[in-house]
Amino acid sequence: MTTMADVARRAGVSVATVSHVLNGTRPVRPGTRDAVLGAIDALGYTHNTLARSLVTARTRSIGLAVSAISNPYFTEILQGVEAGALAAGYSLLLADPHDDPHRERTVVQLLHERRVDGMIVAPSAEPAEMVAYLARREVPTVFLDRLVGDGHDQVCADNTGPVRQLVEHLADRGHTRIGLVAGLPGLSTTTERVQGYREGLHARGLPFAPELLASGNSEAAGAQDATRQLLAAPAPPTALVTANNAMTIGALRALRERGLEVPRDIALACFDDFSWADLFTPRLTVIAQPSREIGAVAVRLLLARLEQPDRPPRTVRLPCDFVHRTSCGCPEPAPAAPPSAQERNPTP
Repeated sequence: MTTMADVARRAGVSVATVSHVLNGTRPVRPGTRDAVLGAIDALGYTHNTLARSLVTARTRSIGLAVSAISNPYFTEILQGVEAGALAAGYSLLLADPHDDPHRERTVVQLLHERRVDGMIVAPSAEPAEMVAYLARREVPTVFLDRLVGDGHDQVCADNTGPVRQLVEHLADRGHTRIGLVAGLPGLSTTTERVQGYREGLHARGLPFAPELLASGNSEAAGAQDATRQLLAAPAPPTALVTANNAMTIGALRALRERGLEVPRDIALACFDDFSWADLFTPRLTVIAQPSREIGAVAVRLLLARLEQPDRPPRTVRLPCDFVHRTSCGCPEPAPAAPPSAQERNPTP
């Protein structure tokens, strides 16, 4: 069986250097790292991570519990987490709690029993039992997308300001009855986006009308029902904000059922961008979240917690982008002007 010493001899380095390359415990010059990796490939060496974990009490693995993995938003978060973990020499164990508090608790326990070094969790609307389990066992944990209160490492996008921006934009287009298809009650994202909706109405002098707010439960079928409810109001909305990308799909289905055309019959603006949002006719005006960066920041927060268990907890909020397209009733945005000759060739 090939040993680490064999790899060291082949690469012309010390066993300690091979260990640093394999475990990421110390920076190694690129040329030396390439020589070690080449020797590993040539000799077919397999690193015994199990034996190392018994010595260090570390498995160099991270548990990730995220619901709705099929949602493009969470898929991009997963890509950010995976890239950050891989760069740091960690593997990933993935589970989907399906936004069910009881399943969430079970999933977290199963990941913990597999001796992950820490966890990254997108909590459900009722996370108390899961949070208590992790706290009792002092599992290093970062919460992402949804917040669970002070005293935890967590990362999410800004929610309130961007929704306010959507509402103000629709109001500036002349709409006075703006509906919101909100997310699952109990999620911090839902609470904050509803707050942004109300702030946007207030900023434009519009009253809050309860009949123009309906819960789509953060999924397409629920949003379809919620949109039907809004459209059935005695004075239905002339503009609609959907609070995530899955609910945008449900809302569009309900509008199609009624034979309503966007934006001719009703304007639409959405929280969450996705790769085909500009392929719709009209193209969807959206708030784009920094989803991959959310995943990358979650990994950095967790690694910092593993290195310094007593460091103060941090909450990181990342800004979103307003992507102005045409579903709000605006004309097609003009393309950016090409740079002038002076801009292309600035004076030294």
